[in-house]
Amino acid sequence: MFLVLAFKLFDLQIVNGESYLEDYVQMIEKTVTTPGTRGNIYDRNGKLLAYNELAYAVTVQDTGDYPRSAGMNDMLLKLIRILNKHGYQAQGKLEIALNEDGEMIYTSSSEAARKRFLRDFYGRKSVDELDDEKGKYPTAVTARELIEKKKTSYGLDKMKDEKGNPRILSDEELVQLVNIRYTMSLVAYKKYEAITICDRVDDETVADLMEHTAELKGVEVAETTIRRYNDAVYFAPIIGYTGKVQEDQLEELKKTNPEYELSDIVGRTGIEASMELELQGHKGYKNLVVNNVGNVMQVISESQASTGNDIYLTIDRDLQIGIYHLIEQQLAGIVAKALVNQDVDTSAITDSSKISIPVKDAYYQLINNNVLSLSHMASEDAADIERQIQSIYTSSREQILERLRYELMSDHPTLMKDLPQDMMAYMAYIYNWLSDSTVGIVQKDRIDQNGESYQAWKDDEISLRDYIYAGISENWIDTTKLNVASKYSNADDIYQVLVDYVLEQLKSDAKFTKRIFRYLINDQVITGRQLCLALYAQGVLPYDANEVQLLTTNGEEYAFQFIRRKIQNIELTPAQLALDPCTGGAVITDVNTGEVRALVTYPSYDNNRLSGSADPAYMRQLQEDLSLPLYNNATQAKKAPGSTFKPITAIAGLEEKVISLYETIDCTGEYKEVDPSIKCWIYPGHHGPLNVVGGIQNSCNYFFAEVAHRLSTNRDTLVYSTDMGVETIRRYASMFGLNRPSGIEIPETTPELTTEDPERSAMGQGTNSYSNVQLSRYVAALANSGTVFDLSLLDKMTDSEGNLIKDYTPNVTGHVDIADSTWDAVHQGMRAVVTDGSVKAIFKDLEVEIAGKTGTAQESRTRGNHAFFISYGPYTNPEICVTVNIPYGYSSSNAAAVAKNIYRFYYGYTDLDSILGNGALEVSNVRVGD
Repeated sequence: MFLVLAFKLFDLQIVNGESYLEDYVQMIEKTVTTPGTRGNIYDRNGKLLAYNELAYAVTVQDTGDYPRSAGMNDMLLKLIRILNKHGYQAQGKLEIALNEDGEMIYTSSSEAARKRFLRDFYGRKSVDELDDEKGKYPTAVTARELIEKKKTSYGLDKMKDEKGNPRILSDEELVQLVNIRYTMSLVAYKKYEAITICDRVDDETVADLMEHTAELKGVEVAETTIRRYNDAVYFAPIIGYTGKVQEDQLEELKKTNPEYELSDIVGRTGIEASMELELQGHKGYKNLVVNNVGNVMQVISESQASTGNDIYLTIDRDLQIGIYHLIEQQLAGIVAKALVNQDVDTSAITDSSKISIPVKDAYYQLINNNVLSLSHMASEDAADIERQIQSIYTSSREQILERLRYELMSDHPTLMKDLPQDMMAYMAYIYNWLSDSTVGIVQKDRIDQNGESYQAWKDDEISLRDYIYAGISENWIDTTKLNVASKYSNADDIYQVLVDYVLEQLKSDAKFTKRIFRYLINDQVITGRQLCLALYAQGVLPYDANEVQLLTTNGEEYAFQFIRRKIQNIELTPAQLALDPCTGGAVITDVNTGEVRALVTYPSYDNNRLSGSADPAYMRQLQEDLSLPLYNNATQAKKAPGSTFKPITAIAGLEEKVISLYETIDCTGEYKEVDPSIKCWIYPGHHGPLNVVGGIQNSCNYFFAEVAHRLSTNRDTLVYSTDMGVETIRRYASMFGLNRPSGIEIPETTPELTTEDPERSAMGQGTNSYSNVQLSRYVAALANSGTVFDLSLLDKMTDSEGNLIKDYTPNVTGHVDIADSTWDAVHQGMRAVVTDGSVKAIFKDLEVEIAGKTGTAQESRTRGNHAFFISYGPYTNPEICVTVNIPYGYSSSNAAAVAKNIYRFYYGYTDLDSILGNGALEVSNVRVGD
């Protein structure tokens, strides 16, 4: 036995010792996780909305084959060029991308998110460590500066080609290289951890990558699934999208399911996020033994991944789609009707329901909202008309920059208030640009706001030149940003460097470019005709030789008719132009169950392009879009409800017995019991005596101001108390759920009950502020005579085989217990609004009997009124309620018109195909009595 052991020991240590040692060192046990399959999402009728699609993902892993940065960089560049050749971009955790104009920009969703990214970029633990005294971790840093920093640290500036010459990297390649290297660095502590740099590539790309396997060590193509969405634009605000989990979200998820890791794909917004734990399947695990290059040598154990549960929404797909287009068509009609071929004096506006839109504003929005690409106009393949526009812009820009330099360097600069309008705007822009957090030259937090220079700037009584000089002496100009602190000592030298720096940066500043276009279009240096022709040159509109000929040979009147026609035909959408109004929302709720049948916001976005690894350029496009497609107008647009609130005041008045059913209040046109007085909308006319039904029907401001005044007056002592009136109004509003969110399973804004001025609050003013979906719950309770639901978007949950797991039923959270006679009076008043009130012409031919209430709220004298309409139907046996909001929609008649068409669609008097074939709808911007 001793001889056998001795021989074995000799073999292990002497004969094969090196081989055994190598195998021992190189064999490593690791656990590989397989993600579970995400459950599907369906509409209430089982129509598929969200599902998983098999795809090929490209991953990169540091296998140790490239011990030097140069080898890794060369391999990654080859990989990037293969992906780019097939139309794909390498992606990762770097929140920097190139915009349409080729500028390096942050893609963070907010300033707070940008600071979290900078925290990670600098390798800090907290954002509190940023902007340290030594200046090692600044937040006032441009995206390009960060890229240049990593270019050096990753050795990208030392890359050589095959001949040993320095490699010339495009900005596009540079950003992608930094993105991959940065993302790899985040998982460097995990041996053999692969990162996904492209979550979907086609078969042709896979084949190309396979052909270059030997040159792409550590690169793999793996089968995966990507989240896909049907009818994306209609459901994106509800369903949301998936993406890599964020740190704060990960902490919350791990409390319930410790399986979650930082590399996981989870629901980021909408139902995808709120139902994450139900939709996410459980992971599978494999315990493996691998060698030094990651090859599997042994499978120790494994468990299979599982599929998540399926979610069915309460939403009706066809209803959702149809309403989206009805809103778009109404908006198009409003804009087309308001468009005029003349300048408009906004100072002369007295009625916010009759504001005209100068066609020059529409032309400018083609530039301002990126409908036309400025970068394409400057490209080599630009069409002749684009070159014309670009030439005019370039020469004008040089003249403007020279004017700015002259003014900024003048020993006798002009006060801001005395500058021409365009120069004043340019100077203000320069100051705001210097103050931007990513530039950081003007340190606004250091400015003494009680100081003489600040007050002069605030009042336009100082020139920008003198104000900047004041900033240098007062130490709120950060000269370190200009790299002059160690070279210059006097203010003149610092100021000269600052001016040179600013004017050079403005040449490539997209926002400043748009300011220049604003004035070139206003002065008709660049014409509407040229911009309309550019729509065809850039493919925004499908090419039409006849229209191009007509635009070429005709003048500006034809261009005006052309663009108005394109708006009417919705070939140019309200969202693209982003003129007032360009947004809207509608909510349809089953008044007997609290289930939401449609929750529509216009405009929207394609969540397919944000799911998984979000397209950073598309995200930035959405963030810069002036029509705010990421903003949900049904859940987040919180406005004063206007006269839609008056039914609550009527209920409070009747129940508190400050008015009776048949008592009348004599409207004289102006309510003078408070100061300032309250004019009825009919002023200088008057309604005369009105009971509560007539008060609602005529939306009489005088009537409801008097009711509120009585609610504020102690009936025993006759002492008037604002607090007493406000508290009563708040109490009745709370009965209808307006003191809390609606209950839907996606984020919504928090409602605000009024805190002041009972008379105006009674009319839906004061500080009342609610979203559409919150009004929907209130109206549902009006319709069903008192049952208050927590609204819901969820119908049921099943497993992947269709077996019912949970049936979601909206919670009843309260009941409004008031007299039947009070309900009858309010219902009759709302019915009279439709049959005999100011919107009767709109509803006279509606096949369904409904009850409703209009509402408008003025936010700005120079912009259209916010338009609201709340309603329910059928009147005698209510089934649904419809609430519509159109921010800056001129008149509540426009919101009422949308509601009418929704009822016609819901009850089958028109169909989806007919709606989809419509252009702009007829509008009536008449002043509705509310």
